[in-house]
Amino acid sequence: MSPRAPRHRAPVPPVRGDGGRRRDRVRGAVVGSAAGDALGAPFEFGPPGVFSARFPDGVGTLCGGGGWDPGEATDDTQMAVLVGESLVECGGLELPDVFARFRRWAAGDPKDIGLQTEDVLTSGEPWDLAAALHFQVNARAAGNGSLMRASTSAVYFARRGRAATMAAARRIAALTHGDRAAWEGTAVLHELVRVALGGADPLAAVEAALAEVHPAHRARWAAVLAPGWHPDDATEFNGAVWPCLGTALWALRTTTGFEGALAAAVDVGGDTDTVAAVTGTLAGAVHGLGAVPERWTRTLHVPLPGHGGRVLRTADLVALADRLDGSAEIPVPDTCT
Repeated sequence: MSPRAPRHRAPVPPVRGDGGRRRDRVRGAVVGSAAGDALGAPFEFGPPGVFSARFPDGVGTLCGGGGWDPGEATDDTQMAVLVGESLVECGGLELPDVFARFRRWAAGDPKDIGLQTEDVLTSGEPWDLAAALHFQVNARAAGNGSLMRASTSAVYFARRGRAATMAAARRIAALTHGDRAAWEGTAVLHELVRVALGGADPLAAVEAALAEVHPAHRARWAAVLAPGWHPDDATEFNGAVWPCLGTALWALRTTTGFEGALAAAVDVGGDTDTVAAVTGTLAGAVHGLGAVPERWTRTLHVPLPGHGGRVLRTADLVALADRLDGSAEIPVPDTCT
């Protein structure tokens, strides 16, 4: 654990009343994503079966390793927090502010940052050109980095309906990813989270979400999100956007609970932190915060580079989730750039 992490936090407040189940799912999406990130981080780039080899009884812990402390979340959750705090502090989507927060974070020497994301954020180009220019030069920008940070924005825009949440997802993804494939995958994830937060089955909503995907990308997304798709069918490393989201849906489809879905996702190997973060977003939105093991939430923490040693704990993520969903009446500070 980071030495700057506080020794004590107020307990997570319980959920009550008619909105209790939704609030539990909202919290589950944000905390579940962070827990998946921290669970998968020590196994990144490992082979298939890496999780079950470490935890043959299926009872995994946020064990740390590979440069990560036990319970430490990575750049996936750090960027999700930056997006979420921009949304609540600005009272909506201010893309220049999100990009400025990303740049401040990147300059804070995070332990990990995606190569593509780093190139875009350190290019010196303005927020509305940096990703497009990167894609123009490299012609490849379909990494899963826009999926990994989507838990907070998916919660924030969920109440605004399908069209609005998918449009917002595309705009946020485009800050760092110039390939429309990444925009469309993030839009689908937003929509499936919206459905789950409302208490419906996100797997049953895939077809409707695909109908809103850009026609040039619809067939490829339909193939990887199909009920019969398996991670072994992937044609790219799961650091790419297609198998990352495909694996998350596969894990949700083939398991019966939050912990099982996360274990299945990590056991695929490869880009385990991000695949598990995306799986945790979906599984948390379905099963709720109550399904996230307490042995995980107890040690979960999110250092925030570039912010003076700030470290968020589970209670902080819960508070952020409540603000994103409009569940907390908290004054909006004047900190938006």
